[in-house]
Amino acid sequence: MERRTFLKLSALAGGGLLLRSYFGDAAFAQGKTGPVLTPTAFIRIAADGTVTIMAKNPEIGQGVKTVLPMMIAEELDADWNSVKIEQADLDEGVYGSQNSGGSVSVPVNWEPLRHVGAAGRYLLVQAAAQVWGVDAGECSTAFGKVLHSASGRSLGYGELAAKAATLTPPDPKTLKLKDPRDYSIIGHSQMGCDVPDLVTGKPIFCIDFALPGMLYAVFEKCAVYGAKVKSANLDSIQKMRGVRKAFIVEGNLKSGVVGGGNALEPGIAILADTWWQAETARKSLRVDWDKSGCTLQTSGDMARQAEEIAKQRPANMLRQDGNTEAALSSAKHVVEAAYSYPFIAHASLEPQGTIANFKDGKLELWTNSQSPASGMRAVAALLQIPQEKISVHLLRAGGAFGRRLLNDYMLEAAWIAHVAGVPVQLLWSREDDFGHDYYRPGGYQHLKAGLDASGKVIAWQHHFVTFGDGAKVVSGGDLQPGNFPGGFVPNFDLGMTAMPLWLKTGPLRAPGHNAHAFVTQSFVDELAYAAGMDPLEFQLQMLQKVIVNPHIKGEVDASQAQSALEVELKGDVNALRMRGVLQLVAEKSGWANRKRPSGTGLGLACWYCHQGYFAEVAEVTVDAALKVKVNKVWAAGDIGTQIINPAAAENMVHGSIIDGMSELSQQITLMNGQVEQTNYHQHGLLRMRQSPAIEVYWNITTHPTTGLGEPALPPILPAVCNAIFAATGKRIRTLPFSSAGFSWA
Repeated sequence: MERRTFLKLSALAGGGLLLRSYFGDAAFAQGKTGPVLTPTAFIRIAADGTVTIMAKNPEIGQGVKTVLPMMIAEELDADWNSVKIEQADLDEGVYGSQNSGGSVSVPVNWEPLRHVGAAGRYLLVQAAAQVWGVDAGECSTAFGKVLHSASGRSLGYGELAAKAATLTPPDPKTLKLKDPRDYSIIGHSQMGCDVPDLVTGKPIFCIDFALPGMLYAVFEKCAVYGAKVKSANLDSIQKMRGVRKAFIVEGNLKSGVVGGGNALEPGIAILADTWWQAETARKSLRVDWDKSGCTLQTSGDMARQAEEIAKQRPANMLRQDGNTEAALSSAKHVVEAAYSYPFIAHASLEPQGTIANFKDGKLELWTNSQSPASGMRAVAALLQIPQEKISVHLLRAGGAFGRRLLNDYMLEAAWIAHVAGVPVQLLWSREDDFGHDYYRPGGYQHLKAGLDASGKVIAWQHHFVTFGDGAKVVSGGDLQPGNFPGGFVPNFDLGMTAMPLWLKTGPLRAPGHNAHAFVTQSFVDELAYAAGMDPLEFQLQMLQKVIVNPHIKGEVDASQAQSALEVELKGDVNALRMRGVLQLVAEKSGWANRKRPSGTGLGLACWYCHQGYFAEVAEVTVDAALKVKVNKVWAAGDIGTQIINPAAAENMVHGSIIDGMSELSQQITLMNGQVEQTNYHQHGLLRMRQSPAIEVYWNITTHPTTGLGEPALPPILPAVCNAIFAATGKRIRTLPFSSAGFSWA
């Protein structure tokens, strides 16, 4: 990545160092040129040697508040025990992109943040060299000190901070970064900086934040998206105990448009002295809703419509290689299957909410948004005030999984505070969260594949029936043409037909992939059994030969095709990396000796998404009542050359597996346009007693370091389903798996 980075120094009171880093407009383009950069410190070094490092991205539970400062601290050569971490406010002119989503925090920041740390180390070395009257090349650093081995002298960073603050900052391009072999922080497990507060119950989440004189707000919206308020019993509501104000919000939804994430929906705001008083008053609301213009859909009707569409040719062809019809007609075996999966909710433990204070034409927000800059811009447009009049403070989120990439709750809080003229904390109820989510889209996929006499897949037809308008698919539900097995089957058709939808959708952890991996890897397992082959050997065979692209004719070995794959297909599956994690997980799970007693089976699956490769094996036991117990999961991942925080990375994989297992039993259904599920009892999370033993292994490669929030999740769904088939002979093609009679033990 090319970046224009500027460094500036200044002194702290008491003799410290303040190192500021500016990312120019070319670094994180926002569609503007020449932004005004307000300096904010990345590094503060106090005279007592305490190093404070700013965490730039929102912390939503993925550990980024610790991982990003680790990059700076490593190159600074700080003593990690003397490092303090503070959450930065929103200021993308200084910090660059401050989004948390898409597993990009690590790859986007890997180079620039290490350069920030290296600049600090350079300045401290220069300061020490001047104090001692020696050449800077004779000095080294370690654990917060500059060392001069020839004389045995050393100076702590705190002692050098004031001197370093007077020096000219270096050109970041001239800085030499550490050899990974010398890392003392990166690659070593570090406890999350918030862990002590978490385990002792400190109030560190957005839900805990309060301002003097603050009122608590709830926001009632119609269960059918987009319906407006005709009338409501606001006079009686405002007489209830603790209620200070209640008013109708018209919103700014565009007619006939669903979703958007940065729009204000119609509803009724109630403000009270306590949240419970506001929520109690809401339960007494009597609202007449105007649903004209809303489409009142029902899940069963959508499923029947999809079944009819699947019988027709796809409306849009996403990819066509070779001649599938001819290949199918000559195939030794033809396998067909129809798969489906439901809408599901994000169901993060902390409901949506934001604190807002509008005063003297300025707005101050405290939020746990994953995309606070996008939310800030939407708020500015809604209130018609300059963005410069808005300040945003980032608070820790109690989970997100993509839900907080959409900022509807920020707009609601800002509008309510603007109207009320007092500080407001808006907090959704759990029922709000389930009833007004941006759901993972459901979908229907019909597949047909042909095998030759040797068991090789020679043809693949795939009709993806989803939701959208024409060739445009709803948010969170697209299927990329380069997804596996695109490019790995010589005759390959991928088509898509979209049905209209009146329901908000959005990205949920590993968007799209969390469903497509279930379908594709389950069907690959079906093909392996149809071919009479070991599922592992079948997968490896599919990854052995590849059709690179239309510009390169014929088949080539995977080992010979990698440069062409990476250059021509621009990031689609790297066969060698996928084979690597498959072979590693097979070795660690003892796949070669996978035979188990009756009722117990092993299932295998792999997937690539968000620049990460994962293969997983699940051992499952199913009793006579079809109660499922996942005994153990082995996971092998390839996320590049460096695991920054091993303990946090392992925990991330554990969470991904448990999260993915939960998705096997979750569903959101519609009845006359209204979501039927209201709480966790209808959309469950995996219980602790149901969680399996998990082993995580890494296949370290020379590829760039990447993120880990998403790629470990998709394979667990098909791995468990394939294991259930191995144990029972029953194939799960529809989620939730209760559709086939299964449930968690």
